[in-house]
Amino acid sequence: MNPAIKITLAASGIFLFVGMIGGVLKYHGIMTSQDHRAHPYIDTAHRAALLYSFAALVMAELLKYSPYSDRVQLAITCVPLFFFALAIGQYFKLGLERRVTNQFRQRNFSTTWGMLLLMIGEVGGVGAIVWGFVSTQLLS
Repeated sequence: MNPAIKITLAASGIFLFVGMIGGVLKYHGIMTSQDHRAHPYIDTAHRAALLYSFAALVMAELLKYSPYSDRVQLAITCVPLFFFALAIGQYFKLGLERRVTNQFRQRNFSTTWGMLLLMIGEVGGVGAIVWGFVSTQLLS
């Protein structure tokens, strides 16, 4: 198994585990708040971690058919995984701080350039992985 697939599978497992911990935090919020709702960003972190865990599994499977070198595979895999982890971490941070319910109310680096970098990194990396699959399995 090549390094990119190993890293992606490990990230998938970590995201799944973090999502389960997020479920515990969500449950705690539901049981201790007056309106029986978890903080919106704890809810978002929980869901994002679970969804990203499955996205990483799909990425790992698609990488099995990649025409790219190991170095290229590492780059196109690690960039989206980095941004997945960063997003999950930011959601948990905002939820645990309980200060905001909408991080986009204030314009700053994270909500402007940070989001642009995240979109380019996630879409670019995953797009390259999908293209690698399409080019070897459907177009050849």
